[in-house]
Amino acid sequence: MGRGKIEIKRIENSSNRQVTYSKRRNGIMKKAKEISVLCDAQVSVIIFASSGKMHEFCSPSTTLVDMLDQYHKLSGKRLWDAKHEHLDNEINRIKKENDSMQIELRHLKGEDISTLNYKELMVLEEALENGVSTLKAKQMEFVRMMRKHNEMIEEENQNLQFKLRQLHLDPMDDNVMESQGVYDHQGVADYEAQMPFAFRVQPMQPNLQERF
Repeated sequence: MGRGKIEIKRIENSSNRQVTYSKRRNGIMKKAKEISVLCDAQVSVIIFASSGKMHEFCSPSTTLVDMLDQYHKLSGKRLWDAKHEHLDNEINRIKKENDSMQIELRHLKGEDISTLNYKELMVLEEALENGVSTLKAKQMEFVRMMRKHNEMIEEENQNLQFKLRQLHLDPMDDNVMESQGVYDHQGVADYEAQMPFAFRVQPMQPNLQERF
């Protein structure tokens, strides 16, 4: 008796389905290898199991990428959606911009300028002059900031020195000084000499003379 014909439909039993998949997959891979060798054909087979596991075969004389590229050209079918195409175009645009910026940077450094014409050289010179002007303006701004900072530090230092001298001139014990009736005229004179002019006490009538 001959072998019975198998109805082509999904095998419900998971174990039988897995066994059938394994046998037929191996058969397809075997036929792909045979036709590739016997007929010198370029063959590529990709199989995904229900579990997601991938099995593939590609002729040794080619690659899967080349096969897909050839299929795209001959069939005219789109292998990538609009999103992937947009990303590819964006990548190409960025690459071109990067190449252009690299060339411009070399020109600013004075490299590879022998091929530039007169107008391009004038544009390059103007760009360099603008850059130098901006750099000098930034340097002057930095110098002004440093000078202002130094002036503030100097003023603060003078104030601290004045307060320090004032602390040294203050009597240690006012009660003792008052009881002894001691008054250091030389210390007061030195203190007034070191005191800023704005803090000095001026006499009401400096030209007044004693009369007898």
